[in-house]
Amino acid sequence: MWTVLFFAGIMEVVWAIGLKMSNGFTRLYPSIFTVVAMSIGIYLLSIALKQLPVSTGYAVWTKIGVVGTAIVGMTSFGEACTLSKVCFLLCIVIGIIGLRFCNA
Repeated sequence: MWTVLFFAGIMEVVWAIGLKMSNGFTRLYPSIFTVVAMSIGIYLLSIALKQLPVSTGYAVWTKIGVVGTAIVGMTSFGEACTLSKVCFLLCIVIGIIGLRFCNA
């Protein structure tokens, strides 16, 4: 189920970036892409939550989205990449890993 949850988190990143590309849902194809990615992500999360606790599954899903979206923002959209931002993102990654092993 952790693999399914990971891909659900990747869809979280995809739809967040798609949301930016859709320009407030004013561009058709990016808007469709975003809604499809949202639907896939929520569907995959629902599958993962059949076996994982909701507190862990939802937290990991959103945090994968946070970290992934921040990385894409910094690498593709020229957003600030500071040492403090990277350190705090690493803290989130450590939290995700910790939750994985707490629920092994």
